[in-house]
Amino acid sequence: MDESAEIGLDMYNFSVIRDLRKLGNMTIADLSERTGISPAVISKLERNQTVAELKTLFRLSRAFGVTAAELLSLVESRTAQCKHETERIAGDFHFREIQFANAKCFYADAPKGAKRSNPDAHRDDFEICWVLEGKLKLDLPYESHILSAGDCLQFDALFEHTYEVLEDCRIIIQHIHKQKRF
Repeated sequence: MDESAEIGLDMYNFSVIRDLRKLGNMTIADLSERTGISPAVISKLERNQTVAELKTLFRLSRAFGVTAAELLSLVESRTAQCKHETERIAGDFHFREIQFANAKCFYADAPKGAKRSNPDAHRDDFEICWVLEGKLKLDLPYESHILSAGDCLQFDALFEHTYEVLEDCRIIIQHIHKQKRF
């Protein structure tokens, strides 16, 4: 078995640490001083010649202002995920959608007069509505917004909301999953 595969180098790309260090305008010596990690270990990580122990990940994450989990997700070697759209109809709304673990994207067409309340398509997400064509009214608990072509609104989808189409409409709706901190 290849030694790099034994220690997990094929699963992680720690060279991202170099990118984060440079974004923070730090030298290897600066990062070493902030974290207590030797310059030699930082250099090996940046050249992807070793993997970090949990304690090292924790120290590095604090220096970069992220959680250890966020840093680990940055260094995980991932391939792109490709999905094919699905279609569904909800009332007068015709949706084409793509779903991933952390986000959903909907392309929707709806005629004037269409209305959609309490959409069932999301969890505790942030929602973005971008009007490509037409006009719609978006009602939230304490406010209403009229959106025309080119307008976009982001809101907390946990709250009850209603889409009402004022002119034949073409929209993109994005659901972005909220990170749970505790």
